[in-house]
Amino acid sequence: MVTRRAVIKGIGNAAAVAAVAPSAIRAAPPGVDVLAVVEKSGHAVSFYETSTGRRQDSIALPQYPHELAADSGRRWAYVGHYGVRTSSDTGEGGAAVFVLDLAARELIRTVDLRPFNRIHGVGVDARDRLYALSEAKATLLGFDDPSVDQEPTRAVPTDGIKTHLFAISRDGERAYVTGLLSHTASLVRPYDPVARPVVMTPGERPEGICLSHDERTLYVGARRSRRLVALDAQRMTVRTTVSVPGDPLRVYARPDGVVLVTDIADNSLTAFTPDLRRLWSLGLPGAPSAVSFHPTAPLAYVSQLGDVDQVGIVDLETRSIAGGFGTGREPDSSVLLPAA
Repeated sequence: MVTRRAVIKGIGNAAAVAAVAPSAIRAAPPGVDVLAVVEKSGHAVSFYETSTGRRQDSIALPQYPHELAADSGRRWAYVGHYGVRTSSDTGEGGAAVFVLDLAARELIRTVDLRPFNRIHGVGVDARDRLYALSEAKATLLGFDDPSVDQEPTRAVPTDGIKTHLFAISRDGERAYVTGLLSHTASLVRPYDPVARPVVMTPGERPEGICLSHDERTLYVGARRSRRLVALDAQRMTVRTTVSVPGDPLRVYARPDGVVLVTDIADNSLTAFTPDLRRLWSLGLPGAPSAVSFHPTAPLAYVSQLGDVDQVGIVDLETRSIAGGFGTGREPDSSVLLPAA
């Protein structure tokens, strides 16, 4: 049974959000987009029809999975086992990457990464090679054939402390890593074993990080400093800095050059030009944790925490909330599985 509740907040927008019960359906009907969402405190990855909010299926995982990345064919997904709820929690955390079959909706392998623990950031390059970041060991791990690899094929130090997220260039030759406690952003080269990291500080407690579409500019959100920074991606020098009202958790650069920032203190999604001039801001019902995008339509899927557990669908052209649906506890990173 599906119930509905209206959530009204932000800049003149109302989103009808479905509180969706589990469904026995295991495969998407033809023509239906599906969003795969990591539910951190639900300890699962769940699959939702974006048009109805119907939950088709869930894959149960060990406690506190966090980031998720998928290959280019949307066949495999990789989830880091962080193992604790937040970065401020103590403990060893998890030490694995979960390999999911997105077609079968199954966990098919768990890759044990000990002694590398608190696995948080994950990403893939244009060749579908996988990278996973150990926060506790400040090491970026690489997998040349992640659908079958039983262990990392390479590891590079990042020279940061409490390394949380990273951005990877399409060719995999450059990775950019943020250190929450060292207040650093590091440029590392996964395929050059003797290259030392190039380290700078964009501000205090940097976390969200992304490359521009042309990979010439690196954007970093410095959370405690309350600012967004644009860097020269080769020189690691600051080009532009702009203040934000609250807590810039995640940063995304669109192919058209627009930079989107989720602010979990201000409960907003804000757009900037490539040189960080503010374009618009949209208030949200909850604290936005992560965003994924439709490959062809101007739609963003914004996971939200706090008083609500939901995904809001944002129309980037009209700059408004176009819909949304309820999820399990603490939705975080997601990936869209477009209709066949």
